[in-house]
Amino acid sequence: MQALKPIVLLVAALAPGCGMGFPPGDAPAPGALPTEESSLLVPPGYGTLLQDQISLQIQAGDLQIKVTPLAEWVIRLAAPDTYARLRGLAETHGARAARSASTTEPSLFLVSLFSYRPDVIYEPEDLLLVNRGLRLRPLGIAPISPSWGTHRLGQQEARMAIYAFEDGIDLEADLAVEYQDLRNEMWRERVLPLLQAERAKARARAGAGG
Repeated sequence: MQALKPIVLLVAALAPGCGMGFPPGDAPAPGALPTEESSLLVPPGYGTLLQDQISLQIQAGDLQIKVTPLAEWVIRLAAPDTYARLRGLAETHGARAARSASTTEPSLFLVSLFSYRPDVIYEPEDLLLVNRGLRLRPLGIAPISPSWGTHRLGQQEARMAIYAFEDGIDLEADLAVEYQDLRNEMWRERVLPLLQAERAKARARAGAGG
């Protein structure tokens, strides 16, 4: 029995929460995400929404502007192919937008433009967000389309860029998109209830699938 004491002591020292400086029950859980957004996440692959359903749009004459938040909890509620595409754009171009914004964790949005006639002019810096009563200008813009910087669209031409805004935009609150004298503030009335309903459905699908 005397020879077993060192082994018992070693096992006790390696037990979770023992001898590691954590009070009983306070040892960190592997893979834990202690963030507010983690409580909103659903497993990927169970959403069904289209990009237009999670976007705000503005029609400025012959210029159509679509603004899509790239927050992970939002895009996971999109259909799997849409989620993969939006996440891929955020991963590929988001860091460049963050660098141009001089911030490490900006709120990223995909801005898509489309024209209905030739020679449509657009002003990228005129696109603003309004959140919790604050009007927010883009801190950085990372073009996806090579011709983004021309500020001019051909007929039925589409262009995209990732916009970086300040960290902490609350997508569970009022959100509006402004472009010059136009404004779309239907987020809380139309988009947010759709996201909340889809989150419950996605969790139910994930539970049934599991």
